[in-house]
Amino acid sequence: MADTLSALRSLMASHSPPLDALVVPSEDYHQSEYVSARDKRREFVSGFTGSAGLALVTKNEARLWTDGRYFLQATQELSDQWQLMRMGEDPAVDIWMADNLPKDSAIGIDPWCVSIDTAQKWELAFSKKHQKLVQTSTNLVDEVWKNQPPVEINPVIVHPLEHTGRSVADKLKDLRERLIQENARGIIISALDEVAWLYNIRGSDVSYSPVVHAFAIVTSNSAFFYVDKRKVSSEVNTYLEENGIEVRDYKSVSSDVALLASNQLKSSFEGTEITGNGTNKAEDKNNDLIWADPGSCCHALYSKLNPEKVILQQSPLALAKALKNPIELEGLKKAHIRDGAAVVQYLVWLDKQAQEIYGASGFFSEGEGTDKKKHSKTTKLTEVTVSDKLEGFRASKENFRGLSFPTISSVGPNAAIIHYSPQAETCAEFDPDSIYLFDSGAQYLDGTTDITRTVHFGKPSAHEKACYTAVLKGHIALGNARFPNGTNGHALDILARVPLWKSGLDYRHGTGHGIGSYLNVHEAGPHLISFRPHARNVPLQASMTVTDEPGYYEDGKFGIRLENVLIINEADTKFNFGDKGYLQFEHITWAPYQRKLIDLGLLAPEELEWLNTYHSKCRDILAPYVDESEKAWLKKATEPISA
Repeated sequence: MADTLSALRSLMASHSPPLDALVVPSEDYHQSEYVSARDKRREFVSGFTGSAGLALVTKNEARLWTDGRYFLQATQELSDQWQLMRMGEDPAVDIWMADNLPKDSAIGIDPWCVSIDTAQKWELAFSKKHQKLVQTSTNLVDEVWKNQPPVEINPVIVHPLEHTGRSVADKLKDLRERLIQENARGIIISALDEVAWLYNIRGSDVSYSPVVHAFAIVTSNSAFFYVDKRKVSSEVNTYLEENGIEVRDYKSVSSDVALLASNQLKSSFEGTEITGNGTNKAEDKNNDLIWADPGSCCHALYSKLNPEKVILQQSPLALAKALKNPIELEGLKKAHIRDGAAVVQYLVWLDKQAQEIYGASGFFSEGEGTDKKKHSKTTKLTEVTVSDKLEGFRASKENFRGLSFPTISSVGPNAAIIHYSPQAETCAEFDPDSIYLFDSGAQYLDGTTDITRTVHFGKPSAHEKACYTAVLKGHIALGNARFPNGTNGHALDILARVPLWKSGLDYRHGTGHGIGSYLNVHEAGPHLISFRPHARNVPLQASMTVTDEPGYYEDGKFGIRLENVLIINEADTKFNFGDKGYLQFEHITWAPYQRKLIDLGLLAPEELEWLNTYHSKCRDILAPYVDESEKAWLKKATEPISA
């Protein structure tokens, strides 16, 4: 790490102009949350492996900013050359640089890895002291990264209509209508899941996300797909051409954006009639703007445009993708049933192992600790070996294509690390006398899943039970909410926290995120349920998906989180004040909550009724997907609970 920092500082000093600081963000050229191995530059530089964060290297300091999910993990992973900056507590990176770097400082960025929004925000902060943002012509981290993983050539795959529910022609028609509404003659699409969704294609360029490294440009009468052409088979090329999409080389997006800006971007298909793909009305001289999403389009492409002719607004595809069609919703429901069966099979297996290997009292009984004499010296379970077993159960299911994120399999104190990622060499041994939290999900051709359960195979303490019950109460309260159209996720976030707040407890992460349809597990907006201000941006709408995942974490002791995926539906209310129409949630995740972690004295009668109803549905829905012994376990885990 020391060698990396000194090599970077040497490049910074020899750069023209010399750089006082270098920013190394987590994101790739598409501002993705999860990136390919080759793009993990911030992890390479800092040693911090979390999915979110930003590294800053100055002449004599190295600082890393990350959010509350990763505070504990970062303190464990950063060497003493690095200082952790806690987002929300310490000054933001742009404020820190403006205040602490010398007047006239040059701050280096790779403009491909920084969004328009971020670059503009920083430029504003730096202007006070005449500091300037310098775009490096190459990525300096790549120059010092000797064994940087190579570019992978993974095939582009067509995602069939039976799963997408809407044709490319339909999606392009809607998009072109939006361009006309906004007086735009073209749009640059950078977010990988938006490109995949629009063109009904998938790939495997990023672990856990079935996306392709590609850009798209759509105009009133043409559509382009910028990708490494080695990934496109002749069959896929034919499919794209039939849909009026021209395949161009990934690197040519930069020169094509410049052509788009000067209205000289021409498709080789122009002059050919493209069925169903919309209209030429946008040729009207008033339609002279280019749409770029300031959150996902990089600064490098923006700098090719005339800033006076740009619409800086969230991509219209973010909302279009979030509003699931009936085929996608049906696929998501089916995928979650198969996934729930895998989780139940895992819990049955883990319960048996805890008892046989460790002499634990198990999932149902509250025995006084484990029988240490029974602990097998030859066999032991670890956080990684048990999560591998869970993956195995999922892999046996129809349409399975892989995990949707690295499984968070965490024992005891590790469960307090919100986005903990166990490694085979360093992970903890399974401990039935400690809380075990597992947050996991899968990619299936018909849907993406994300579920968290927290369990204990020994005797939980009264405090652990009280905390678990407060989290469960918040989880139930949010899931049962009814609310008028126009309500955003910022307004609902409090519902999941109130039961924790009553005891002076809370958690440092949002409560709910959108989920893709065989796409990103964290669908980047436009909606979310969170205390963060951007949760106010878009109201929750019928046919959106969102997670319900409150938690509570005690550093060095334990962590608790419960998570289901919900679909937003129209609610049939007795009244309809203001003729707004009301909405409600539908749970589509199925797996039991652990009875012995619940302090029944803290549950209200209606909460208990909800729990029993959920468990009854859980039993009926999952029974056909498990064998007889698993069915017996499931029956016991979902038995009605009386106060």
